[in-house]
Amino acid sequence: VTSRLLLDQLRTEALNFLGVAENATQGQMADLYPKTLEAFINKGVELELLDPQLTKFDLTFLGEAIKPERDLQFTYLGLQTLYDRYFIHWDEVRFELPQVFFMRVAMGLATEEDEPNTRAVEFYDLLSSFDYMSSTPTLFNSGTLRPQLSSCFLTTVPDDLKKIYGAIQDNAMLSKWAGGLGNDWTPVRALGSYIKGTNGKSQGVVPFLKVVNDTAVAVNQGGKRKGAVCAYLETWHLDIEEFLELRKNTGDDRRRTHDMNTANWIPDLFMTRVSENAEWTLFSPDEVPELHELYGKEFEKIYLQYEEKAELGKIRNFKKINALELWRKMLGMLYETGHPWITFKDAANLRSPQQHTGVIHSSNLCTEITLNTQAEREIAVCNLGSVNLANHLEESGINSEKLKKTIDLAMRMLDNVIDYNYYSVNTARASNLKHRPVGLGVMGFQDALHFLNIPYASEEAIEFADSSAEEISYYAISASSDLAAERGAYQSFNGSLWSKGILPIDSIELLEKGRGKFVEVDKSTKLDWETLRTKVRTSGMRNSNCLAIAPTATISNICGVSQSIEPTYQNLFVKSNLSGDFTVVNMRLVEALKERNLWDEVMVNDLKYYNGSVSNIDRIPQDLKDLYQTAFEIDPRWLVECASRRQKWLDQGQSLNLYMAEPDGAKLDNLYKLAWVRGLKTTYYLRTMGATHVEKSTLA
Repeated sequence: VTSRLLLDQLRTEALNFLGVAENATQGQMADLYPKTLEAFINKGVELELLDPQLTKFDLTFLGEAIKPERDLQFTYLGLQTLYDRYFIHWDEVRFELPQVFFMRVAMGLATEEDEPNTRAVEFYDLLSSFDYMSSTPTLFNSGTLRPQLSSCFLTTVPDDLKKIYGAIQDNAMLSKWAGGLGNDWTPVRALGSYIKGTNGKSQGVVPFLKVVNDTAVAVNQGGKRKGAVCAYLETWHLDIEEFLELRKNTGDDRRRTHDMNTANWIPDLFMTRVSENAEWTLFSPDEVPELHELYGKEFEKIYLQYEEKAELGKIRNFKKINALELWRKMLGMLYETGHPWITFKDAANLRSPQQHTGVIHSSNLCTEITLNTQAEREIAVCNLGSVNLANHLEESGINSEKLKKTIDLAMRMLDNVIDYNYYSVNTARASNLKHRPVGLGVMGFQDALHFLNIPYASEEAIEFADSSAEEISYYAISASSDLAAERGAYQSFNGSLWSKGILPIDSIELLEKGRGKFVEVDKSTKLDWETLRTKVRTSGMRNSNCLAIAPTATISNICGVSQSIEPTYQNLFVKSNLSGDFTVVNMRLVEALKERNLWDEVMVNDLKYYNGSVSNIDRIPQDLKDLYQTAFEIDPRWLVECASRRQKWLDQGQSLNLYMAEPDGAKLDNLYKLAWVRGLKTTYYLRTMGATHVEKSTLA
């Protein structure tokens, strides 16, 4: 009801501004939408908000293709989010309507196509059906004068004062147009290191990170959402101990970054030393320059040589500490501040299709992107979009035919982003056009489990995570290969793992060889991968990378489905974002309770009292309690096991949040070691529950 009332307000506001009508019912929009589209495009171009190229489309043809009934798919939260943050506006008046919005995005993505009108309709159909959704920057900026459509940018910061500030300026320019940032700070020399030019000593990485933090606050993505950056540092860097404390609320505030994310970029050798309770040596990168560019066995070999040099007094600035103590501090800070996140350098590099062109030095803001960066030469860019898994199901499981059709079109849209994109930094443009990486992800995983009556904490969920990721991977790689046959392979294809017929599932062997031990990953397959290997070797690949599972925080709200691969946070909760506070109810649970005649005032009050948890409500049968367990009620090891099965199939990573109601050191130690052994490349936030919340939700 609230959604329909909001639609009524939107129509009145937009139609009045465009001079199409004073107001209209939803039923009248079949006639009015075509007129509205034409009026919107013309007005948007006149106000210099839209690209004049859009006027060259056949607006009558596109207008007739609009499906007004799809306005009725929205939840209130989804529609309000679009209204507040996505619709084109002038002087605070929103004059874009939902189906016009999807058509505008589709037109932008089709501008370079040979048959732009036909393709625009296909893209519109896919977006407006919620089967697939482009990422937020694409939705913000497609069809505008500055079409910056990419989600993520990864940079390496060089060890040079002028260039450090150049990198910070790049951050500002990229953030201005709604990009999230991942900065690799490992090359910058540590505190106390010698500076030859001034015969002085370095202040280390931390003071620069304070500047980065304040830059992210100052440049807030064009006024649409907060600027966002994550700094990465390798575990052997001499500043690592202070880096761990950046998000603490105590201590010298000049050495704290309260608004910025941080992440540990951890080599396998460190994890091995932790397992062996051995010593670990910290270095300043100016004295051990090769370590930044090495991984696997090569890294270990050179690292041991540097340890020997340090013992012999040939290295000026180093420190020996116990690896297990440092690991415990890392986990302690993660629990206390939520940072730095735990990410694994070797798993990312040993399985990278692009090993021949460089090294992955960090992930991005949300830890799902794993692309090469080089200081001053390559800023990695990734363009994202997500398949709505919940929309591709039938009683028996996945509707494979529909999923393939969706992914074929989605990959085409993602590839189009690369050529159509506005690049505010030239190195980002050069890198993106050379490698053409994209990141197709997924949302609605939890909804899919609910539909199939599979509890998240179950072997069936692990199997479904595996089989669904296998299909998505298969169709995405196949679609990229088809695009290569049509448009040509990406420039750096020769020498890549793809060119050797090594697909993501095959690269697990490279991780096993490189790590030697501590790898336990399921390698079973169901589809015909041999045929696909032949196809990829023959036709090539259009994109260096195809798959990355992003958090989908906002686009899943638009589609009214569960976020990404997340379990249900709570079945009843208040969500706060830039659009305000929204009461969110798990409608699948409501329907299930209605079917069993359990939905009444008492049930509503019980759900409120238990913060949406069903585990303590006696009237609810056990099968529903299992199915509708919330994030903090599921043992986080289930999340890691599901993620491991997905990671088999991904050429990049996944944004994996972990939830722990009552964390302690031993649980955290086991959980993150399990993530490493299961071959995960990265993890994201560790979510913990406040003590009062735990007490209340575990009442008998």
